[in-house]
Amino acid sequence: MPASGGHRADAPTIHRVTPGKGNTTPVRKALLALADNTAVYKVIVGNPVFRRMAFRFVAGETLAEAIEAVRNLPEGTRASLDHLGENVSTADEAWGACNEYLTALDEIAKTGIDSNVSLKLTQMGIDLGGDLCLEVMRKILERARQHGNFVRIDMEGSNYTDATLEVLRTLRKDYDNVGVVIQAYLFRSEADVIELNKLGIPVRLCKGAYAEPPSVAFAAKSDTDENYRKLTTLLLAEGTRPAIATHDPVIIAWVKEFAEKGGIPRDRFEFQMLYGIRRNLQKQLREEGYNLRVYVPFGKQWYPYFMRRL
Repeated sequence: MPASGGHRADAPTIHRVTPGKGNTTPVRKALLALADNTAVYKVIVGNPVFRRMAFRFVAGETLAEAIEAVRNLPEGTRASLDHLGENVSTADEAWGACNEYLTALDEIAKTGIDSNVSLKLTQMGIDLGGDLCLEVMRKILERARQHGNFVRIDMEGSNYTDATLEVLRTLRKDYDNVGVVIQAYLFRSEADVIELNKLGIPVRLCKGAYAEPPSVAFAAKSDTDENYRKLTTLLLAEGTRPAIATHDPVIIAWVKEFAEKGGIPRDRFEFQMLYGIRRNLQKQLREEGYNLRVYVPFGKQWYPYFMRRL
């Protein structure tokens, strides 16, 4: 499907950006660098050992495999399907990604699995301009609304944060079935959470998986953890259907205690975790009666995701 040529008055001006360089441990910095290394990519995607490792954390390369993975999650677990891919370079690629999500939303409705979808705006053409990205997103959100479903916009590197939130604000004028992810390791995230709470926009809170410069992000894990707790208190107190995305058992225990002491019912929020990580803890949360949603990535472009999760 081609992009339209007309300019919308409400379309944000978006320019192509490049990810910031990392401020992190040497091992993590190396893995994040490898995520963008073409030569290593060619070796890993063709190596059966690495593929087996990857498919512990990736549900498969096809939508059918992802749906089957959702069915095999602990009973009562919700899901969020993510068709992997990012940084498209043409409008045709953006519309191709759009069609993948339209198909996924149709199949979710057809099969009856309890799942929404998550996506990245770089996969929807944000680098190619605001008009294209908004047109693609409206198509997806309209289909999701027809099915009574929800779309979560993933957050990418910090150079995309302003553009992502600008697209989100524009979309929320017409669609209430869209939310976003906020990363706790960014200094700016407290102000962003406060604004999103006021607007009634659902937030998934995660720690962050990109290499970031020290000018914008906490360097120490302890500082990120402290900020994560601060933002969680804001979301649980004032947020709209907040999603607490963490695999840290210490923080999960703290969230449980905080919610119980504050009289916050379990149906006001949900925990979110990644497919294949801490499966026993996922099962435990469901057995304890907490809402749990598992982020289920799939698709042929799994290599960058896999390296970041390592």
